[in-house]
Amino acid sequence: MRDQTIGDFLDTLADRIPAPGGGASAALHAAQAAALLGMVARYSTGDKYAEHAATVQRVIEGTDRLRETALRLAEQDAAAFTAVTDAYRLPRSTAEEKTARSAAIAAALAAAAEPPAQVLAASLAAVEYAEELLPIANRNVITDVAAATEAARAAATTARINVEINLTGIKDPAVRADLTARAAVTDGIVTRADQVTTAVRKEINR
Repeated sequence: MRDQTIGDFLDTLADRIPAPGGGASAALHAAQAAALLGMVARYSTGDKYAEHAATVQRVIEGTDRLRETALRLAEQDAAAFTAVTDAYRLPRSTAEEKTARSAAIAAALAAAAEPPAQVLAASLAAVEYAEELLPIANRNVITDVAAATEAARAAATTARINVEINLTGIKDPAVRADLTARAAVTDGIVTRADQVTTAVRKEINR
């Protein structure tokens, strides 16, 4: 996925194939959020920003890692969803085959829920970086902080849906509880993204 042109990726996304889909798109939203924040941080260096140099450098390094993580999650999501579709295609002619198929589906769904759950964590990290960068960033690129938080919001809300759809087929109560708890951060991410965007809009419309 990382080596495709944007046009080729969108063609693949639009095709009638199981993956990539919404889960990969969520991860790419998170990757774009991280990239935008990295750009803002890099525009916030030099003598004028010397007081905050350590913070800016940490944000640059952190968002670069986050961007790579999110891209990896996009690829993992596509692979995991393909495994789910493969599990649903398993034979079910006998009782043994039905049992094996059910177990394979449950395992595949649990695995498929993991990348979007990790995307939620990445989205939260992006919003946290945005909050940290907002008061010290180069004001000429302040709108990109808001753009990043909006991308993180899209990543989070989309990832939550992809966790929830996989939960419907997961019977293990421990796995369900873990995934449910990890998805519960979404509303907080949305609220914090709203606050960043509101602050940016207030500043640019003064």
